[in-house]
Amino acid sequence: MRIVLLGAPGSGKGTQAKRLVEKYKIPQISTGDLLRAAVSAGTPLGLKAKEAMDAGQLVSDEIVLGIIRERLAAPDANKGFILDGFPRNIPQAEALDAMLASVGMPLQAAILIDVDFDVLMQRLTGRRTCASCGQMYNIYTSPPQLDDRCDKCGGNLRHRADDNEETIGNRLRVYTAQTAPLVEYFRSRGKLYTVDGVGEIDEIFAQIDAIAGPLPTGRVEVKPAEPKVVSVPKTAPGKKTTPEKKPEEKTKVSKVGAGEEMAVSADQQAAESKVAKKAAPKRRKAAAKKAAVKKKAAPKKKAAAKKKGAAKKKAAPKRKAAKKAVRKAAPKRKAAKKAVRKAAPKRKAAKKKAVAKRVTAKKKAATKRAPKKAVRKAKRK
Repeated sequence: MRIVLLGAPGSGKGTQAKRLVEKYKIPQISTGDLLRAAVSAGTPLGLKAKEAMDAGQLVSDEIVLGIIRERLAAPDANKGFILDGFPRNIPQAEALDAMLASVGMPLQAAILIDVDFDVLMQRLTGRRTCASCGQMYNIYTSPPQLDDRCDKCGGNLRHRADDNEETIGNRLRVYTAQTAPLVEYFRSRGKLYTVDGVGEIDEIFAQIDAIAGPLPTGRVEVKPAEPKVVSVPKTAPGKKTTPEKKPEEKTKVSKVGAGEEMAVSADQQAAESKVAKKAAPKRRKAAAKKAAVKKKAAPKKKAAAKKKGAAKKKAAPKRKAAKKAVRKAAPKRKAAKKAVRKAAPKRKAAKKKAVAKRVTAKKKAATKRAPKKAVRKAKRK
């Protein structure tokens, strides 16, 4: 499978990409990670990217596409890949399509994880992360038992400075401006699939898997475009002739590198399209089945959420009291700790004295046994 995941910040692209990687053993290609790795490794493209970044400029699409192309040459990408975070606009999408066609790995699907902006705002503004162990919470959907304390290790929970309504609102507006045309671009090419990004992680993954699972794996054969053949028929002397052009084979040509041309045959494209069409009814049937299950489970989920909210509200005073008790007990804990430190020298001296006493008693007992031992020895003689 060769897919790109689309979705706003907080839509769950990263989570779902990891699930696909685990199941299908294909790489998740993140341009940010690739750029950092190339810069760290000091590759030619990495050095160019570093030069642009050091100058405070954006890394050009040509460099990004070159790094993606190098990554796709790795053996683990032979069965396919998952693109995350690229392309972000139509020019990038067009350049990506041309590059992928040139290496025999044309994109098969663009999967949009659709989440309402109100839900995204709640997800992002409610995020809390443990400073000690990295465990994540959300004060709206999955709150900790004690405010600002991690359930696992008791560490402090932190709220990212950029997780505020103003910053997130700006990020979502930029995403909408860039992605809306991109969605139409993939829809016009028959490659766009949309899944509902609200619900249980397993349910969302099932929708994505129903789309991505049936897609064929492996590379498409790529061969250079054949040159045009011109035949000149024999004619009588002095008579002008018009060259007869050989009909061109219907191929899709894409430019690569410095004017190099490659072509994907129409037969290969038709075969791929045939496989996709054959799999479409199964995908639609699976999606309809999942939607029916989800619709059937909706009242129970709603009731469960309501019950959870009521339980949370009911437990709030207890949590508040527990937090207050923890704060109230803090001086006692501090005093106890101080007392332990203060008593340490005494414990050490007592231990030393006890050891000395045991050694003295041992020596005394040995002295008492010595005459008896000598008598027994004399008797034996």
